Amino acid sequence: MTRVFKSQSSRSFVLILPAILIAASAARGQDASLQRFERQLEQIRRDTTLQINPAVPVDQRLLLDYGGYLSFGYLSVDDNRNDNHILRQYELIGYVRANLDGANEVFVRARAGYRDFNDKDSFDGRGDEIIDPDLDRAYYRFDLSKYNAAYHGQSAGDFNFVFQGGRDLVYWANGLTLSVPLDGVIADLTWGKLTLELIAGVTPTRTADFDLSRPSFDHNTRRGFYGGMISAQLGAHRPYAYALLQRDYNEDDSRVIDGRLVRFQYDSFYLGAGSTGALTDRLAYGVEAVFEGGQTKSSNFAEEGGATVSVPQTKDNIRAWAADMRLDYVFPGPRRPRISAEGIFASGDPDRLTTSGTVGGNRRGTDDHAFNSLGLLNTGLAFAPEVSNLLALRLGASVFPLPDTSNFERMQVGADFFVFGKMRENAPINELTTDDRYLGVEPDVFLNWQITNDVSLALRYGVFFPGSAIPDDKARQFFYAGITYAF
Repeated sequence: MTRVFKSQSSRSFVLILPAILIAASAARGQDASLQRFERQLEQIRRDTTLQINPAVPVDQRLLLDYGGYLSFGYLSVDDNRNDNHILRQYELIGYVRANLDGANEVFVRARAGYRDFNDKDSFDGRGDEIIDPDLDRAYYRFDLSKYNAAYHGQSAGDFNFVFQGGRDLVYWANGLTLSVPLDGVIADLTWGKLTLELIAGVTPTRTADFDLSRPSFDHNTRRGFYGGMISAQLGAHRPYAYALLQRDYNEDDSRVIDGRLVRFQYDSFYLGAGSTGALTDRLAYGVEAVFEGGQTKSSNFAEEGGATVSVPQTKDNIRAWAADMRLDYVFPGPRRPRISAEGIFASGDPDRLTTSGTVGGNRRGTDDHAFNSLGLLNTGLAFAPEVSNLLALRLGASVFPLPDTSNFERMQVGADFFVFGKMRENAPINELTTDDRYLGVEPDVFLNWQITNDVSLALRYGVFFPGSAIPDDKARQFFYAGITYAF
């Protein structure tokens, strides 16, 4: 996206709109809205999908479990141009799980559905669409400790080995650098209090990419991830450190914009450390900090003497960072009241026009300080910014208000309040901003209600009030209602 800069002398707004972006500006605004929409849907899906992971009865050698659920969701959302979009989404999800002696497990989950938009409301311009049948999860898992216990009568010792191969969600540390499904392998080696986790995998094609200027970024992404994390269980604390390598395997690595060829390549690595655990019996915490390095392709145009000119692209070094800190306190009592606080921080780059794209990206010959990853953190419902050049603070609370009323004992209500800012006030995010830091505030409210064992209801509402850094000060609203029937 283009950025608005505020003159320090006149305090008037001057719009910097490079000629290369004129023809594509409307399409890129649509791409940014589509990227945000996919992120919002994924967050809702993770929050509201039933967790199908039943325990294995110890008196049964073979557990065969299967079933599914139907869900209907209604979504009304304002995009970053304040256009409202209405979506009705229908999904059918089926699963089968086989577990032998707790040591060998096969799990397969498939989904299909249909997206019904109001007229001209789809983000990609393709209108209503069938969600083609796809394997959402499909993996085999082997646990050496349970194998020895079942077949050799050996109790669990200090060493254990767990292997998993196939497709599954990889939630790396706090989810700051990686929180997407991968096709690959995971191995956990435990020795006493130490655990080494190794991963190697590639994103499924339908993953939405962080580079919204790349061709087919919303449905054809191939990025490989390879890494290891070592952790130690020290009482109530679990400190960890990791190294994660990301390689760009995208085949659509070039496109022509306004007659100019743009090439795409973003290869990064992440070095992180943090800890999770409990400070008291009721106060839990999580903290993660990460440095991002690697190389990226620079932008293919530059401003020289007030004119936009084509320039050769260079491979530039990535020097970025991010951090996430969380606290959760659970009060005693049947209503299970909980309060939480979280801070998200990520670096940005002032010579970019967009914080994550190659087009309008890093200026050639300079280090790229914009943090980019395939992580997924809670950054609100309505605004939902990427974790790049971001400073976000969240306060939350939730409670089960009627635990003694049979029809409402499993109903939870809660709220989150966000304050958003830019980490570097003169660096961009992925929409129009000025050289101010304050992006705005957002209150969100939610309801999760398990009406019966088979039927659940989820409601979400959020409204974002833009701050001084966003020229359009109109509030943006987000509303979601979903009902799920399990069978």
